Amino acid sequence: MIGFVRPKLVALNDDMAELHVKLRRRTKNHLNSMYFGALAVGADTAAGLLAFYFAEHMGKSVSFAFKGMKGDFIQRAESHVRFICKDGHLVKKAMEESEQTGERRNQPVFVEAFNAKGELVATFEMIVSVKVRS
Repeated sequence: MIGFVRPKLVALNDDMAELHVKLRRRTKNHLNSMYFGALAVGADTAAGLLAFYFAEHMGKSVSFAFKGMKGDFIQRAESHVRFICKDGHLVKKAMEESEQTGERRNQPVFVEAFNAKGELVATFEMIVSVKVRS
């Protein structure tokens, strides 16, 4: 699905991940707004990139998945959408705790989706589940 939607990475660092999903034939529904599935891919990718980012920096193998997701749709996304997750510190903390304890950690992180005008179109709570392997 990520390959089909083709999100583009805008920024990725210790604090946040930002990506962009274009509104086009593949991501547009019959109402000329972004499909729910395309919005879900954007939120999934924004939160998931942080786990991969920290795994790379730690030099560790990490088992990573989403345990849950809650989405609130505020208005139709009738343009390209930016997805921003500013919870890098929470993902890093969960990974550090998993490395220390050897157990899986579940951490809620939040992703916000903005249209081309900078208006909030959706918010997502993603439950990131990580286990650092030794």
